[in-house]
Amino acid sequence: MDVYYDFEFLENGRTIEPISLGIVTGNGAEYYAVVKDAPWGLIYRHEWLMANVVPHLPQIPGWLTARVNLGHDICKPKSQIALEVQYFLTVNRDDEDTKLYGWYSAYDHVCLAQLWGRMIDLPNCIPMYTRDLKQDYDRLRVTGVLVDNDVKPEQDSGEHHALVDARWNRTMHDWLLKKEHGISETPKVVNAK
Repeated sequence: MDVYYDFEFLENGRTIEPISLGIVTGNGAEYYAVVKDAPWGLIYRHEWLMANVVPHLPQIPGWLTARVNLGHDICKPKSQIALEVQYFLTVNRDDEDTKLYGWYSAYDHVCLAQLWGRMIDLPNCIPMYTRDLKQDYDRLRVTGVLVDNDVKPEQDSGEHHALVDARWNRTMHDWLLKKEHGISETPKVVNAK
């Protein structure tokens, strides 16, 4: 089973704190959550996150600056998200081994693993590594499969919204597979629902 995912997170060079998580499976099932117990005080003081991530999260109306509505249904503690992700991946599992995919996915995998603590604490349904689509993209450029006039799929909106980014990861993986196997088509634009 192919699983495409993305985290938005706060990092400071020592720690990585998840903010939101989007997952899309190969069969189209989706999961999205915002981390209720994230360090919101630090996030609200982070200029880049406030400009690029927080506006995509559920908002409390009437504030002069963006404030996340932590009472919204998609806002959950990390412990609940861990249980729901494990259930989601188990219920949507097919007969194949699970394969995780992400774009620049090293920190995403750390966020995923830390939902359960240490990497060795990962549930059996979750692999200990993520296949990085950026590495596949670079490999195909180096080997000549992708050339300069190849236009990769773009998002028209929603970049840094974890679920929209997870959808884009799926689109990118499909596009890379078609390119690798010599199938030509115009890339799709991925946007928020």
